[in-house]
Amino acid sequence: MKKIVISGIGGVGGYFGGLLAHHFRNTNTEIYFIARGENEKAIRQHGLRMETGTGNFTAYPKRVSAKASDIGPADLFICCTKTYDLEENIEQSKACIGSGTVILPLHNGVDSRERIKKLLPGNETWDGCVYLVSRLAAPGLIRETGNIRKLFFGSVSDNGGKQEETEHIFRDAGIEAQWSPEIESTTWEKFCFISPLATVTSHLDSSIGATLADEHGRTLINALLPEIKAVADSKQIRLPENIIPLTQDKMAAIPYETKTSMHSDFQKGGKTELESLTGYVVRSAQALHLDVPNYERLYEALKNRNS
Repeated sequence: MKKIVISGIGGVGGYFGGLLAHHFRNTNTEIYFIARGENEKAIRQHGLRMETGTGNFTAYPKRVSAKASDIGPADLFICCTKTYDLEENIEQSKACIGSGTVILPLHNGVDSRERIKKLLPGNETWDGCVYLVSRLAAPGLIRETGNIRKLFFGSVSDNGGKQEETEHIFRDAGIEAQWSPEIESTTWEKFCFISPLATVTSHLDSSIGATLADEHGRTLINALLPEIKAVADSKQIRLPENIIPLTQDKMAAIPYETKTSMHSDFQKGGKTELESLTGYVVRSAQALHLDVPNYERLYEALKNRNS
């Protein structure tokens, strides 16, 4: 993994890309960014400024460009755009994806790998999930505000040691990364956390802390949790037996004013990850002949707001 390309230099891609670029500057491990607009311009001129819980610094990638053709094929292509831009991003980034390129999507949903495989069936594609509170605060500025910063990734195959090698690269850069042989369970454990939280905070237009402090908010969260667990169980996803209280504890540990990214997107009035985070549960339940009335109700309400 000598050439790593990060596409989507926002909260997630900027945080992990910044750590990688800062650590591996002037080494044989080359870190490239795909960024656009004012963000690309700011990084090109001043580097990527990082404000993190462990310190502030400026990261300088080997190159930043809006054009994948300026960068060429990577050993590892990390896709960090929003799920609603996934297919377009893969199409625009094909110049970075050669026959031997491993693709690692870092998204909130659980269907990114299968969507990528439809476009690039010949490429090795891993699953990944992230616990991180980080935002692109301004062009060229990443600000981390949470107290959890973990990255999990993996696939069902051994890949000749590529996963272990990648874990070492991430950890050398100060990233709390872990290769997980049970990555499907790991991503669904995260999905059981983010899907109800994003759905309810978006519906109530409130921060995570305000949602959990409100009786109605807690009631909605607690109504969604068993529904998403039923979907996971029907898909034969192995989850901890205490997944519901475990998820509730994770939610309670998030800083009060934190917003989910889907809630932030709704506030901006643009595209959101509603289909990946809420609609996916509804569609999966329908295919499995399960009743998820609370998910269906909130999904319809949010669809109407987004139309």
